Amino acid sequence: MDLNVLHRNNVKVIGESGPVLLYAHGFGCNQNMWDRVTPAFIGTHKQVLFDYVGSGRSDLKAFDPHRYASLNGYAQDILDVCDALGLASGITFIGHSVSCSAGILASIARPELFDKLILVGPNPCFVNDPPEYFGGFEKEDLEGLLDLMEQNYIGWANYLAPVVSAQGEAGSVTAELSDSFCSTDPTTTKVFARTTFFSDNRADLPKVNRPCLVIQHRTDTLAPVQVGEYVHNHLAGSTLKVLEVQGHCAHMSEPSLVVDAIREYLSHPS
Repeated sequence: MDLNVLHRNNVKVIGESGPVLLYAHGFGCNQNMWDRVTPAFIGTHKQVLFDYVGSGRSDLKAFDPHRYASLNGYAQDILDVCDALGLASGITFIGHSVSCSAGILASIARPELFDKLILVGPNPCFVNDPPEYFGGFEKEDLEGLLDLMEQNYIGWANYLAPVVSAQGEAGSVTAELSDSFCSTDPTTTKVFARTTFFSDNRADLPKVNRPCLVIQHRTDTLAPVQVGEYVHNHLAGSTLKVLEVQGHCAHMSEPSLVVDAIREYLSHPS
């Protein structure tokens, strides 16, 4: 057991036995965003949570802007956590948003580790690439969002949180997201933001050879339904589950629906 990695990534393990569920959080977030989901699997699964370096309560001194300028750096965090815990196979990876792409990269690098991938709100490319692909944003809009982050970090957080949650400024998920954005180190968040919004992992989808569940939100500014369908169509043997949910964070806003989708998927043999 590598205690350095466990400290670096603020690794938390719930349960001592059972099939392993490994959760990975999205941009600007932390492992606490899964708190509404993990209680459903206590007693049946060993659950592993962590913070990417630069997020949550990770060790900020370990942040390397060159490593984390690529999603391969975040994928390596996933693999490091698995190795630090001595996990060698049978893992069900559960990722949200950009972590879906990081999990896909990890599974391509080390397919023997993973049994299944569960992808909540995946978007392999946020930038529109017409006529074949619409990721949700024009490049200029994303550049403007990053410019706002540079000029007014708190204003950026307060603008983005209700867009992600689709609950308005007074929503509980909006408040939790805003608090998370504001509490994250601006220097590391800016690197993660550029990596998140300007990575293009569409070409990686056909390389995945693990069964995948794609959980899509019905109304989602950050990952429109067309994106979920695209991911499903390019992941061989994947299952698409569209939840009647607004926003990008069903695991926070409608956790029972996510739990039900996970349980149903896990109940079927690979």
